[in-house]
Parts: sequence; structure tokens; C-alpha cells
Amino acid sequence: MSTDENVQTVKGFFAAMGSAKKEDLLALAADDIEWIIPGEGWPLAGTHRGHAELAAVLQKASEEIEMTYPQPPEFVAQGDRVFVIGIATGTIKATTKPFTDEWIFDITVRDGKVARIQEYIDTQALAEASAPSEA
Repeated sequence: MSTDENVQTVKGFFAAMGSAKKEDLLALAADDIEWIIPGEGWPLAGTHRGHAELAAVLQKASEEIEMTYPQPPEFVAQGDRVFVIGIATGTIKATTKPFTDEWIFDITVRDGKVARIQEYIDTQALAEASAPSEA
């Protein structure tokens, strides 16, 4: 696939995440998708593999985090890799603490589907927002 087609695949994947249409999202994800979310001490950290784990982590995100994107992300691509650069602001629901996260997703597209996502995120900001308040 061309670089432009890979960018369109990733844009479609992001649009499907935002629309909560699970079937549209899974149609754009490879069966063996791997999504690596770094960090410790916050709800989404870990490596998530396959459609079932992809659906589970996105469900968990919707239950535990309120998030907005104050500006559209930037897409930069070369070959089968698409880098998505953005900023998210939000609140961890369990603690009601806010966070700001500047992030980059390194996404590999294979045969027209998202095959791998490696997130580079502000793990400290997310862990601090996830930590219970001191009594």
C-alpha cells in the first residue's frame, strides 16, 4: 500500500475509536494487532494483543477516563509507518484528577490494517492523575 493509503487507514482507525463503532474499528485492525501502552500505576498500561484485547482496552478507557483532544492530531508517514502526534486533556474518573498528555503513536500498517501501535505518552502525568489523593 502507498504511504497515503496507510495514512488514510490510520485516520479511519482514529475516527472509528472516536465514534465507538466497534465493528468499524475491528475492520481496520489486523487480527493479531499489538497495542503497547507504557507505564505503571494507571488503568490502560500494558500490551494488548488481538481483537478481544483491543476491544477490552477501549472499553476500559471509556469507563475510566474522560478525554478530549483540543486540536486535531498531526499525521506523519513513511512507508508502512504512520506517526500520529497530538495532545489529550482529561480526567481519570476514579480520582477526578485532571491530566494533560502530549503523545505520539507509532503505528505500523500491514495489508491495509493497523497491525501495531506503540504509544509514547506522558506516563507520569497519567500515573499522578490515577493515584488516590493523600488523606
